[in-house]
Amino acid sequence: MKMLPANRFVPPSISAFLGAALLLIASLVATAAPAAQTDGGYVLDTMDRLRVRIAEWQSAEGALRDWAILNGDYVVGPSGDISMPFVGELAARGRSTAELASAIGEQLQQKLGLPDRPEASVEIAEFRPIFIAGDVQTPGKYPYDPQLTVLKALSLAGGLRRSDSAGLGGPRDFVNAQGNYDVLVAQRNGLLARRARLVAEAEGKDDIVFPDELGKSDAGRKLMNDEKALMAAREKRLRLQLSALDDLKKLLQSEIESLQQKITTQTRQLDLARNELKSIGNLQEKGLVVNQRILSLEQSNAELEGKILDMETASLRAKQDIAKAAQDAISLQNDRETEIARDRQQAEADLNEVSVKMGMYAGLMTEALGRAPQAAATAASATASAPTIHYKIVRSANGKSSETEAQEDTPVRPGDVIKVEVAAPQVNSN
Repeated sequence: MKMLPANRFVPPSISAFLGAALLLIASLVATAAPAAQTDGGYVLDTMDRLRVRIAEWQSAEGALRDWAILNGDYVVGPSGDISMPFVGELAARGRSTAELASAIGEQLQQKLGLPDRPEASVEIAEFRPIFIAGDVQTPGKYPYDPQLTVLKALSLAGGLRRSDSAGLGGPRDFVNAQGNYDVLVAQRNGLLARRARLVAEAEGKDDIVFPDELGKSDAGRKLMNDEKALMAAREKRLRLQLSALDDLKKLLQSEIESLQQKITTQTRQLDLARNELKSIGNLQEKGLVVNQRILSLEQSNAELEGKILDMETASLRAKQDIAKAAQDAISLQNDRETEIARDRQQAEADLNEVSVKMGMYAGLMTEALGRAPQAAATAASATASAPTIHYKIVRSANGKSSETEAQEDTPVRPGDVIKVEVAAPQVNSN
């Protein structure tokens, strides 16, 4: 984390200014993204992508700390929560960005025991998308725009469906919807298998519990086998990395023990040499030993002392390498857990998106089958009146969905499903 140097003096007036500026910036950023206006302001829900920035003004040190490790984009999951390091699962559904920012700061202060509450800013990086279904040219998911109306949403989907049956559906519409539905089923099965594997990895289990529906087809069984093989490969890779670090620590420990033995031996030799020098020194005083002998012993002692220092330095360096290897092992485990949590969150979001699309295409297939074959001829007849277009908005609030009639100028909110229905034209009696 970046911060001002601890020994840097910050005058009180500047400290107060920086603190006020931090609060002002946080409040401005939290409201910078354009929001869909509702009666109570924009509230968050599943599939909203949020951009979170966190900073802390440390009043005691007069320093500004940037919590860069927590900054980034977070997606509101199917449960309505976001998952952040240190904070954990935090409810986002039904809250405004300002309320969520305040909750993040409070959670960080409580869990980490901070004297000052970190200031968090939350802005909407990407609104949850809208979905357009029914008699449109290109049904599907589309990005939300704050100024979006039903008519603008219809233009995003290419307008009303154009076909040989004059937009009334029929066999071709059923085939198209069925093809799209089958593709989504394959995607959903892959996501179910992937989620099951991620759950097993997160819980540290050796076996993966797959949904029963995957074992009923060859494609599903292949997905299960592929995920099992992937899990085994990932586990093997982690084991090899941790084993290599463990072997390194054992090698370094052996080196430390060997150096310690050498130090003991060298120390004993040094003691003997010092005693010899001391005894010769007494003879020197009596003139019985030449100075050259004394000088040779002193040089030998100095060399022994230097070797002992070198070995002690090498021992300390090996201990540092052992500590680093232990930290690397912890980092490997933490990185793996973070990756699993992130992939699991993305798999849940993708499953939610695919499920919505599958429901949409299932409705299209039902609608196409329900239309009588003679409806195409009726629509093409010169005696038929113009088809009637109905717009409906399916909107979720507090976990419940409601369907309301809409007009072309009706505002659209994030997460809405817009259903476009073209009623069969009435045949004129004359």
